Amino acid sequence: MKTLFIDTNIIIDLIAQREPHYQSIAKIATLAKSKKLRMIATPLSFVNTFYVLSKHMDKKKLSGILTRLRIICDVAPTNANTVDKALASGFNDFEDAVQYHSALAVKSDIFITRNKKDFKKTEIPVMTAAEFLISINKK
Repeated sequence: MKTLFIDTNIIIDLIAQREPHYQSIAKIATLAKSKKLRMIATPLSFVNTFYVLSKHMDKKKLSGILTRLRIICDVAPTNANTVDKALASGFNDFEDAVQYHSALAVKSDIFITRNKKDFKKTEIPVMTAAEFLISINKK
């Protein structure tokens, strides 16, 4: 089973149903729900998603949505080693560096993000949700 690391922007797109990204990530979430793949994110993604979307949504409703997402999305441990690697990585965006090194630590197969340009030199494939769906449909 493939492990997909899900970037914060992907979670926000899913919950806020932002097009044109929503349909692709909703399909990935459905695959995770049916145990055809594993989704994983950092605690930081859940925190940042709540922070961003609580400005536009009822907090109790948002908490319920994140609770349901948590059932199908594992949480990657983020620790001092992850932070140290992120700081030394040379990424322009520190949050992206933490996310990426968390993905490496849990041996993710693919990193799913909307901002591929921020992940230039990587050890694992970086794809959009739509690109991932195309890649599995080719098989």
